[in-house]
Amino acid sequence: MSPKRSAGCGESAGCHAEWVLLKGRRKQDHRIAIALQACQLVPAACLSQQSKRIRAATPATAIPVLRRDVQFSRDSRLTRLEENNRPIVDGNECLFCQNLPIRPRVQHQQQRTAVFGRGKSENATTTEAQPSKNPVLDEYHRKNPSAPSAQPQERPVPGDLAASSIFEDDRRAQRQQEEYAAAADGGDAGNTKVGGKARDPNNMLRVLDPDPNSRERWERKKVIQMVRRGGRLTDQQVIKRTEREHLVKSQNFKTSVKKLGMLARQIQGKTIEDAIVQMRFSKKKIAQDILKQLEYARDEAVIMRGMGLGGVDRAAEENLNDTSPTVSGVEPMIPGRAEGKETPLQIQLKNGKRHTVADASKIYIDQAWVGRGPYGQLPDFRARGNTNILRTPWTSLTVLLKEEATRIREYEEREEKRRKAKVGKNLWVPLPDRPVQWQRQWYTF
Repeated sequence: MSPKRSAGCGESAGCHAEWVLLKGRRKQDHRIAIALQACQLVPAACLSQQSKRIRAATPATAIPVLRRDVQFSRDSRLTRLEENNRPIVDGNECLFCQNLPIRPRVQHQQQRTAVFGRGKSENATTTEAQPSKNPVLDEYHRKNPSAPSAQPQERPVPGDLAASSIFEDDRRAQRQQEEYAAAADGGDAGNTKVGGKARDPNNMLRVLDPDPNSRERWERKKVIQMVRRGGRLTDQQVIKRTEREHLVKSQNFKTSVKKLGMLARQIQGKTIEDAIVQMRFSKKKIAQDILKQLEYARDEAVIMRGMGLGGVDRAAEENLNDTSPTVSGVEPMIPGRAEGKETPLQIQLKNGKRHTVADASKIYIDQAWVGRGPYGQLPDFRARGNTNILRTPWTSLTVLLKEEATRIREYEEREEKRRKAKVGKNLWVPLPDRPVQWQRQWYTF
């Protein structure tokens, strides 16, 4: 059965015509329009003048296709297409009078990106053995399960106080007491704790004892020396154990050795407070840098060596009475303690000057010397485009701080030496002045 042709654009032959492009698949819309006009299904008024000129040169490439209830002949080369892929023409409108696409619409497909492991189940992913990045380390951990590196590191506890907090000292002391009490009960048996924190002994020995053989030889030598001396200490060892000192070296100052040496000789032998006053009112440019260095050295000696703290407890005791509570570990003042205050001591220094010592723990500068540093370069522009290179010197200052107790000891040693020299070196003594032992009422010879 052949399909009926429409009489015009607005008339219908009992069914809606659907148009499908068979062959050629022209890209120009005007050629499709010419093909439809050849089948007398599109009015000529809808075509442009340019389309009419090439009407005869273009064969019919489109034929009408009815709905599925219409049977086609065997020689028809049409193929059944899906309804959403065919342009449908309304019976009341022309094909080019509506805003419908002429070409077949392709069904949109969402682009998919392959993601590793998305399609696998969780059980399959977890059961698969992950390849090791370091098989040598895994083998070492397998053979040495108790190795220090195999143990998990202790992570910091969040929410703790800062180190600069005023409550940190009390918290740290309380925490250490609790940990020591727990360790005494046997809860932390086998663990090494330093400063209230768990430490690994193996890691500590790498720093504290890097060469055990050398340490053992040194200890053996010292034990032999102690046995030979009968346990007696040398004079230098006694001084090191009973007196405090602190050595501080400054950074390089941009000055010469001669200029800094004069200020070093000025502050040598003075107490630290007197030296600071001298540098404060000095007219020298480098004196302000020395002032800051002396203040830094004083604070470091007090904190690291405990120097200059002898008069702190004494001043606190003088401000307390019998009813005063305990402050910073100082007991209330006992009646009569104020009467036993130390009297100032008059001593003579090496240069012959008299010096009064009111506090034996007061800090003074025992030695002060300078050190030559590297030279810098500074351009010196001259006439006629000439430039000279100046060598700017850099110098450092080193001070040795001690307490007044050292000067008292040195004074006593000098007096003892002077007394012996006054008596005479050639004074013959038949027997040493020793106490009489085993005294009897009769002679023993």
